[in-house]
Amino acid sequence: MQRFILFLDLKDDPELIREYEKYHESIPIEIEDSILSSGIESMQIFRFENRLCMEIIANDEFSFAKKGEMDSLNPAVQAWETLMLNYQKTIPGTPAGAKWVLAHTIFSLTK
Repeated sequence: MQRFILFLDLKDDPELIREYEKYHESIPIEIEDSILSSGIESMQIFRFENRLCMEIIANDEFSFAKKGEMDSLNPAVQAWETLMLNYQKTIPGTPAGAKWVLAHTIFSLTK
């Protein structure tokens, strides 16, 4: 199993944030299918103010490159991503062409 933590900001507008959350109350089945078929087994998004944190738990075969390739060929995913651009803004320092930025583990404590 693999675990990833990613960050992204929303536009700092309370109405847009409400709309974004409403869209995520029930995502289209095509989007759910694309997530699960990529090897992602669990995805959660958390919000504080306009900052989002996403946790992905994926199988060992999952890769962001493969997911990106699959997404680029899926019209439903492309439409969803275009819609989401109305609400999202990248965090300073995000690589060109990326939206979500991958966090690096700096501390871990397990029993």
